[in-house]
Amino acid sequence: MLRKSKYLFPVLCILLLVVVITAIALGAVSITLDDMFKAINNWIHHKEPGNIYQAVFLQIRLPRILLCMITGAILAVSGVLMQGLFRNPIVEPGLLGTSAGAAFGASLVFVLSGSMNKNLVHFTGPLLVPIFAFAGGLLATAVVYTLSKGTSRVAVTTLLLIGIAVNAVGLSGTGFMSYIARDPQARSITFWNLGTFSGATWLQVWITGSVAAFVFILSLRYAKQLNTLVLGEDEAQYAGVDTEKLKRRIMILNTAMVSVATAFVGVISFMGLIIPHVMRLLVGSDHKKLIPASMIAGAILLTLADMGARLLLAPAEVPIGIITSLVGAPIFVILLKRTHILYSKGGGND
Repeated sequence: MLRKSKYLFPVLCILLLVVVITAIALGAVSITLDDMFKAINNWIHHKEPGNIYQAVFLQIRLPRILLCMITGAILAVSGVLMQGLFRNPIVEPGLLGTSAGAAFGASLVFVLSGSMNKNLVHFTGPLLVPIFAFAGGLLATAVVYTLSKGTSRVAVTTLLLIGIAVNAVGLSGTGFMSYIARDPQARSITFWNLGTFSGATWLQVWITGSVAAFVFILSLRYAKQLNTLVLGEDEAQYAGVDTEKLKRRIMILNTAMVSVATAFVGVISFMGLIIPHVMRLLVGSDHKKLIPASMIAGAILLTLADMGARLLLAPAEVPIGIITSLVGAPIFVILLKRTHILYSKGGGND
């Protein structure tokens, strides 16, 4: 019934608006709707915030919530693309080593920044960690693709297996950095690997938002081809789909999305795995509907998770990765049981 309902997308949009306003209002400092509207009005007319609440709204709370929404949308759409590429509903965006590579890149900065070139550190400023994380994610994915490339085509199964291996190498590198790090550095690595939006800035919002808008448009262009790919690679080729080109482009999109999101906020698990799975049950497997639905749902759920991270132990803050894993893992198991994936035949002891 939901798959054919014309009200699903309006409901999702209204729910997103309600969640965003609630997330902005609640926190260590409560912000009223009146302060929100006055702050926006002052900003439009190039005036200073009228009070501390308006300043908190414009400088801290609003960029954080926007970055959270964009990141949730990115991870959800990335999950849709990867699950469509592998034709498997339990594939997640970091499968190709992107997240592990980004984590290793960030850990290098935390541990070795003191010995890096001073001009580089000064020039990059607060973007040093995101730059290294982004480079690490790109490098890891490039290694996976290069090693999995055969004489004429890239086998999806080979991508999966080599991705697991590269993930292990990246995690080992991050573990080694944690081992040789001093206590403050090791703590920074730990918190980064658990994800946080506490340092959100308008610069991060503009960068991630620009990348997100670009890749979302491209993702929708490949929706029809992903629908055809569900039939199988050979069948898709007979239907006129260049599967090798599609694989490369989906991998590039996935790498760009995950690297950018991970570079600024750290590693956030389960979002790209759970949301596409849930939305596929609600709207079906048509990527023309699945991609935008997952985008909105991703923004909603990660904003809710961030609100929980801020309020659960207020005024302290719980790393958001703990919230997403704590909630996502049991939901994922329930979904697997309901869709009978855990009980599929082949290899079991019947």
